[in-house]
Amino acid sequence: MQAKHTIDTAHQIATSTRIPEGAVALWWLGQASFALRSATSTILIDPFLTPMESRVVPPLFTAEECPPVDLILYTHEHIDHLDIPALKILAHHPSRPRFIAPSPIVDQVLAAGVEPEQLQGVQPEEDITIGGTRVIPLPALHGLSFPPVCYSFGQEISDGHYRYLGYVVELGGIRVYHPGDTLVFEGLTEKLQPLAVDLALLPINGRSYFREQQNLVGNMDEREAADLAAAAGIKAVIPTHYEMFAANVGRPGFFVDYIRATHPEVCCYLPSHGRRLIYMK
Repeated sequence: MQAKHTIDTAHQIATSTRIPEGAVALWWLGQASFALRSATSTILIDPFLTPMESRVVPPLFTAEECPPVDLILYTHEHIDHLDIPALKILAHHPSRPRFIAPSPIVDQVLAAGVEPEQLQGVQPEEDITIGGTRVIPLPALHGLSFPPVCYSFGQEISDGHYRYLGYVVELGGIRVYHPGDTLVFEGLTEKLQPLAVDLALLPINGRSYFREQQNLVGNMDEREAADLAAAAGIKAVIPTHYEMFAANVGRPGFFVDYIRATHPEVCCYLPSHGRRLIYMK
């Protein structure tokens, strides 16, 4: 049954019915992995496609089964975001996708087999357009390993450059914010407000001292994600990053209850893994 589901998901991304301007089709692939498709472009963000024993949710398709894609974005180098075994296969995909990654980790992407002409290293607010898809990088507050506890932008280990990024992606007339992994930090709301984000894909697994002692780097929690969406004027939100690893989960039910009680103006969607959701203005 799982094999049929994986084939169906990849096939649907490749052959989805025509998507009008002002709409984007979205597939949640688990954790922070998403496929987005407009009338003209298909992109992947943080595709985590490698089978692993530690995964609670198996891949919906493997890198070998990946549908044609125009652009692949990576936010940072943790395995559930920059999946190197999958990247080694995607680097040679027949569709010849372009790749975007934070400039401090471009060496890792190149080492996986991506050709230099396929790759663009970026830093915050370096607006870039590839094949009709506009990408606006933003900082993310994260960390590589714990303990000791040290959330930062990664500049101290990257010659002053931002190592962890999120992206506002504009395709099909829709602006989608994917923050990668991040805490809410001073100035994030102000960066998002003028970008008029339509849909945000926000992590909700939170952080805790005890998880950090197990080298589990955290994120914003359910309340923070909902409050950020409301404060930034984001129209709709999908909670993410809460179901992949047993020791690092979030509470989507609580997120829905909280956002309905405190920010009813923000729409909330809970898509199933691999099931198409079409967002329209």
